[in-house]
Amino acid sequence: NFHADIIGRMGYADAAAHIQSLYLAGRREEAFNAIPDELADGISLVGPPGRIKERLQLWHDSPVTSLLVMGPRDEDSLRTVRDLVLG
Repeated sequence: NFHADIIGRMGYADAAAHIQSLYLAGRREEAFNAIPDELADGISLVGPPGRIKERLQLWHDSPVTSLLVMGPRDEDSLRTVRDLVLG
C-alpha cells in the first residue's frame, strides 16, 4: 500500500501496519484514531486558525512548495486560509 509504505519510511512502520490492519478490517474510526499526533503534525496543518498560523512557519522554512487545502469551502473559511498563508 502506497500510503503505508510512505508512513513506514517516515519512521512510523509499526503505526502504519496497525492503521492498515484496522482499516482493512472495516474499523475505520479506530484506524483514524490510531494515527499518532506526531505523524499528523508532520504531514498536515490541522486545528483551529491560531494553531495553524503557529505551525505554518515550519512549512515556510521547509522545501515544500505547494499545500493542498482541504476542509470547509465556504467563503469565510477560504479567506481565513488565504490570510494565514499570505500573512
